[in-house]
This record gives sequence, C-alpha cells and structure tokens, in this order.
Amino acid sequence: MTPLTMNRRRVAAPYRSLTILKPILGVAATGVVALLLWKVLVTFLLPFIGIAVGFFFLVAKLVFWGVTICVAIWLFRRLARREEKLA
Repeated sequence: MTPLTMNRRRVAAPYRSLTILKPILGVAATGVVALLLWKVLVTFLLPFIGIAVGFFFLVAKLVFWGVTICVAIWLFRRLARREEKLA
C-alpha cells in the first residue's frame, strides 16, 4: 500500500458509519410518518369513537333497565303465586 492509498482509507472510514445507519434512518422515518398519520386519524376519528361509546352505553343502559323490569315482574308473579298457595 502506498501512503496515498492508506490516507484514502482513513478518510473513507467515517463515511462507513453513515452507510450502516441508513436502514435505521429508514425505520425512524417510517415511525415518524406512522406517528403523524396516527395523530391525524385520531383527530378525525375521535368524534366517531365518542359516538360509538355513547351508543354502546345507551344500549347497555336500556338492557339493564329491561332486565330489571323483567326480574321485578318475575319476582312479583312468584310471590303472588306463593301467597295464593298459602291462602
């Protein structure tokens, strides 16, 4: 090796680390783009998510009151039958 060739290799060595980082930079850029898309989608979809959650709780409340009324009717009929048998 001539001194000129050795000097070129020493100069080229720091650039080798940039070529190693290129795949990592691609992954980082993908992560940043995904984060930005997530923020935008959440901003637009948040009202729809709120409506869906509100609708779910409305249905759950209606089912709860329906079951409560059915249990009350069943309990009233059972107690009424028991009193008829005793009388």
